[in-house]
Amino acid sequence: MELNNSTGQAESMVLAQHILQRLGEGGQPPEFGVGRINVGNESYLNVLDHEYFGNLLHFGSSFKLVQGYFGAGKTHFLYCVREKAWEHGFLTAVVELSPAECPYDDSLKVYRAVARRIGMRPTRLLQAPNYGIGDLIRNHLDDALARATASQKEGEANQAIEQWLSRTVGRAPCESHSFRQAVVGLGLAYLKDDRQTEQRLEAWLLGEPIPPSDLRDTGVYEALDKSNGFTMLRCLTQMAVALGFPGTALLFDEVDRNLSVSAKRSHSIGDNLRQVIDLCGRHQLPNTLFMYAVPPEFMRNIVPDYPALYQRLKSPVTLSVRSPQAVLIDLERLDLEPADLLQQIGTKVVAVFEEARRLEMNHDLQDANARLLADAAVAAFFEVNHRRLFVKCWVDFLHRQLVDGEARLTPDDASDLIVSSNEALQEVPGGESSEFKDF
Repeated sequence: MELNNSTGQAESMVLAQHILQRLGEGGQPPEFGVGRINVGNESYLNVLDHEYFGNLLHFGSSFKLVQGYFGAGKTHFLYCVREKAWEHGFLTAVVELSPAECPYDDSLKVYRAVARRIGMRPTRLLQAPNYGIGDLIRNHLDDALARATASQKEGEANQAIEQWLSRTVGRAPCESHSFRQAVVGLGLAYLKDDRQTEQRLEAWLLGEPIPPSDLRDTGVYEALDKSNGFTMLRCLTQMAVALGFPGTALLFDEVDRNLSVSAKRSHSIGDNLRQVIDLCGRHQLPNTLFMYAVPPEFMRNIVPDYPALYQRLKSPVTLSVRSPQAVLIDLERLDLEPADLLQQIGTKVVAVFEEARRLEMNHDLQDANARLLADAAVAAFFEVNHRRLFVKCWVDFLHRQLVDGEARLTPDDASDLIVSSNEALQEVPGGESSEFKDF
């Protein structure tokens, strides 16, 4: 039975198709619309929503450590946090950390990654955010001009925005005079259509090597390097507030499965995290949520070697309504038991499937099927990576029913589906590669 369609439903249907594609192809969390299939971590998200985005982050900052095994949903959770941050108007950056491309102990690479991934909430459904600090400034000025021209002539509005940039943003608290000058200068160059200056300042803000002589006339005298990468990261959050945004959510995802790093690198990571925690307490990362997602081995094998960091992170409780100040968010402790969690995910995926394919299914039948498949996944795999396997297998099964008609699973059928799906994943070179993000 087909559902009625409309223009509004068409965009929602495209989003549903995007979700199904991500889940079905590799059991990955969708880039957009992750809230539509989210289950089990609502207690954490509610605390972050009400206590932090709705209150504390408007005058302070906070550090949270997200802990979970690979497959426990760290990436999925960070996407959920990003959506919460967007709802409150915060800038966001989800950054994948890895030893080769973006190690956390290399401050310049971390800053570059954030500068390239920072962005506002998309204005339209499924429209990708315009990532990057340059587009962020330009889009923000376009929005400001649109509001100003609603009550002023175009020339007057343009002049008012230029004065705001020079007199207000240009005098905002910022640790680096050069960084503040670069942000203001890029904005003014954009308004004046000075493309050459705009390109040079954007390249500097993105951490690209620019000859100092090319920037002297803009008031930017400092070079970006490893010695000041984290200083510039702090400046980015400071200028976000100066530009009028409520705050920033910096969400770091440690994607390296092997945490057996050298003692020198381990010390750098530990020292950098300790500094971030202290900076959050001193308001040098204004209105900022700094979130770092790691496997449990991080707390067991790395943190204890650094007493100063261990004292700041170790806590007998995790984040909750009763302990909203806790640093740790433990994704091994969710609101539901594993089989119940998977069954509810299955129910939400059915709703997405119905919208994507414009049909209605037998909900009682599919709930029973989801339960059998959930039980089979939990029984077959003791680690939490059964979530990824379950969603991929479940989407495959729903598509099969689309062709062959709805069918009732038996326990043996469910076990066979889980086993065959797992074998298919193991046939991928290298097994479950790091490209399969945590669901």
